[in-house]
Amino acid sequence: MDNGLVTRSDAPGTGLPQATPVTAAGPVTWAGSPPEPDSGENHYSPFVELERDTWARLANEMEQPFDQDDLDRLRGIGEHLSLREVAEVYLPLSRLLSINVDAAAHLRRASNEFLGESTRRTPFVIGVAGSVAVGKSTTARVLQEMLRRWPNTPRVELITTDGFLYPNAELERRGLMQRKGFPESYDRRRLMRFVADVKSGAPEVRAPMYSHLTYDILPHEEVVVHRPDVLIVEGLNVLAPPRVRADGTAGLSVSDFFDYSIYVDAKTAAIKQWYTERFMRLRSGAFADPKSYFHRYSTLTDAEATATSEDIWDRINGPNLIQNVLPTRGRAKLVMTKDAGHTVTRMLLRKV
Repeated sequence: MDNGLVTRSDAPGTGLPQATPVTAAGPVTWAGSPPEPDSGENHYSPFVELERDTWARLANEMEQPFDQDDLDRLRGIGEHLSLREVAEVYLPLSRLLSINVDAAAHLRRASNEFLGESTRRTPFVIGVAGSVAVGKSTTARVLQEMLRRWPNTPRVELITTDGFLYPNAELERRGLMQRKGFPESYDRRRLMRFVADVKSGAPEVRAPMYSHLTYDILPHEEVVVHRPDVLIVEGLNVLAPPRVRADGTAGLSVSDFFDYSIYVDAKTAAIKQWYTERFMRLRSGAFADPKSYFHRYSTLTDAEATATSEDIWDRINGPNLIQNVLPTRGRAKLVMTKDAGHTVTRMLLRKV
């Protein structure tokens, strides 16, 4: 959930070559962050780290599926996404995901044969997490478009967790309007039921629709998902662990239904800067619409807009990132790390 900001709505290849595993210092367990690899010869890590150049070489024999029009349609406001980034980062990632989809289908067939069952193929579910303004929405849209072009996954649906926020009236009643985007501002039970129904193979599953213009749930509109090959679930807290009950037990979390999970990462200072830059663009863009919930920001001066965006970040998005989003990074199967220029510089993958 992007507090104070609006985001834009709107080939066959070869297999991956073997990646070289790297080693890591420190214990295998961690809180929120996977251990950082180093060059020690006697240390081992549950992760494989690939620097940008190594990862980009995985796409050498794959054809670029996008053109500039595709790029303009898919990238978010302020996102510096290039055709080169798509070819070198997202094309290999889409192939890796395609391999995982095939592997899941093979495992299902083998299990059915062993058990003497004949269950249908269920959707392969991918979770995409990360901070406000880090580019996770663009990542999700690009992957959706790319996966649709692989022959084994022509039907790919994308759902954002914004639709599972409580309506503004309910948030006001609960005193949560200033914590919109925090875990307690979502109808987590409904989100869990939605993803569980999709994963169970239900022929039709409905989700609420959210408007970034009005900053609220649209009461009479829904998103309908019809048994896709792949479902991408994008949101701030999709990798959160299950909540612990009063008696000390824990139930399920949404991520328990994911077949693959991605965390889009960057330094906090860079993300804050991107948030401010996007706010400045929206001031003369979406905020200028009189129907916009944030129309009052459209007349701010540059200095006022900068101060306002920094205040929103410091009160809401920054604390939410540190307290709730960043601690889930270590739960992802793949961490994409960006530099200050929005360029992905490293991929950290959990070993198979």
